[in-house]
Amino acid sequence: MKERFKLKYSAPENDELDVIRSKYVKKETQLSKMDELRRLDASAENKATVIPLVVGTVGTLILGLGMSCAMVWNLMALGIVIGVIGILIAAIAYPLYQRVLKKHRDKIAPDVLRLIDEIKNSK
Repeated sequence: MKERFKLKYSAPENDELDVIRSKYVKKETQLSKMDELRRLDASAENKATVIPLVVGTVGTLILGLGMSCAMVWNLMALGIVIGVIGILIAAIAYPLYQRVLKKHRDKIAPDVLRLIDEIKNSK
């Protein structure tokens, strides 16, 4: 009996199979020390940005409410009080950013310094 060799190849099908397979295979995500250092440094600024951004936005919206009270609804005294409160809340955003950034940098400082020393010593 004569055996026949049969080859079936489909590039789009193989690409789709590779995509599906990649979802189930454990990825080796071993970061280099420099990549880990960059990630740690960026995490400090990212975490410090979120809270002050929300506080500044809320303060600005309150300021807008005060302006609306004063100019649209003819509630001048109430509008001024609400507007000043909004300005104070928005003004807190930058000092809050600095404080959260310093706190997070202090928290990750040992890891960052350890990585810097390892990188310098490996060269």
